[in-house]
Amino acid sequence: MIGSDPQLEQHNHQAEHVHNGKAQGHSHVHSEESLRRIVNRLSRIEGHIRGVKRMVAESDPCPDVLVQIAAIRGALDRVARIILDEHLSECVARAAKEGNIEGEIEQLKSALDRFIP
Repeated sequence: MIGSDPQLEQHNHQAEHVHNGKAQGHSHVHSEESLRRIVNRLSRIEGHIRGVKRMVAESDPCPDVLVQIAAIRGALDRVARIILDEHLSECVARAAKEGNIEGEIEQLKSALDRFIP
């Protein structure tokens, strides 16, 4: 914890990435507030999925289930957008300052290749 202000608290984790068969790692730094918001959104999505599972088990009408699945997709897309925005503003900016922008861009491209169909 940095001071008593929760806005200043940060979370560090070491991420290992594999590129061309070689493991590469770098540290990500995110505020506790940011992590809390993302985890809360994912928890709501998790609850929503349980609700859809219940709907299917109870043989609710297919159109109703599909509407709820669309809502879940939208919620997941919004979480992904938040994570991407933070990655660009925090991780990529940090890599640029450290002179490792090419490596960070390659990692981002690799992640986007898997994320975007």
